[in-house]
Amino acid sequence: MNKLEQIKAEKDGLDVGADIPRYAQLGVDAIEEGDLERLKWWGIFFRRHTPGHFMMRIRIPNGLTDATQLRTIGEITGRFGRGFADITTRQQVQLRWIRIDDVPAILDRLRAAGLVTLQTGQDNIRNVVGCPAAGLTPNELFDASPVVRAFTGAFVGNKAYTNLPRKFNVTITGCRENCTHAETQDLALVPATRSLGGEPVAGFNVLVGGKNGSGGYRIATPLDVFVRPDEAAELCSAVVLLFRDHGSREARNKVRLAFLVDDWGVATVREVLETRLGKALERAGADQRLPGVTDHVGVFRQRRAALNYVGLLVPVGRITGDQLVEVARLASSYGTGEIRLTPDK
Repeated sequence: MNKLEQIKAEKDGLDVGADIPRYAQLGVDAIEEGDLERLKWWGIFFRRHTPGHFMMRIRIPNGLTDATQLRTIGEITGRFGRGFADITTRQQVQLRWIRIDDVPAILDRLRAAGLVTLQTGQDNIRNVVGCPAAGLTPNELFDASPVVRAFTGAFVGNKAYTNLPRKFNVTITGCRENCTHAETQDLALVPATRSLGGEPVAGFNVLVGGKNGSGGYRIATPLDVFVRPDEAAELCSAVVLLFRDHGSREARNKVRLAFLVDDWGVATVREVLETRLGKALERAGADQRLPGVTDHVGVFRQRRAALNYVGLLVPVGRITGDQLVEVARLASSYGTGEIRLTPDK
């Protein structure tokens, strides 16, 4: 058993939440070695190259946030994070230079704004990526953000999902413009159509086993499965739990879902999923993605006539607290207050 598997076996990562107030009082030197790892289940990462300080990662499903939440993040950044934060390629915000004694206050402020940091690190389902223009762009088959919310609601805070063999990256998108890097994800749901019962149905084709690191890159493999939007969250959960129960837990660089897919083959993965779900899965439909790719940066027409959305460039994702507050003000003054984070830097 590798060291991290031993740490997980001794205590669930979510359980360290009860210890955070005590560690905030006693200081960083009082944190047990195992709990330094478990804090990542709470999105709190000890940074050895900045002694005494932590990074915190805020979960923002599909990158969809609003002026109130972004203003809160900006104010926290200014007060606790030396004035700058990072927008990540998983549509999250990272706070840096955080002291352990400030963590309870930060968590309270985030919670009051409807934000959490749970399960954004280590062997968890990371933030689910979706099209940042979901519900706005005319170039989507349908708005898939409700599926992202449904799936996220199933696993956040749920211990059935907190002991995976390795991290698990997911994208769920109805956008036809390839904006979420589907081929690099452990699990990708991409827009597709299929004739069911003689009627055309919009839904998703399913890809599995993509990754960038952890033993080399691998392009996700089509699972030859089509799923309706109202059944998609259940399918995503089944794939994750299959990985939890059957994925290797030995060498850390060879335990992503990709290795299980290579070992079993997609036909076996599909058969095991059907057994778990208790039903046959529809074969893949017609892929509705377009040949091109967009990052949604610029000025674009929305689906509603005479309305536009504006995509702002944030070089390398680095942004100041004051800039976050100002973006929140602009969104409230000139839009509906909605703000979306993209998966690109």
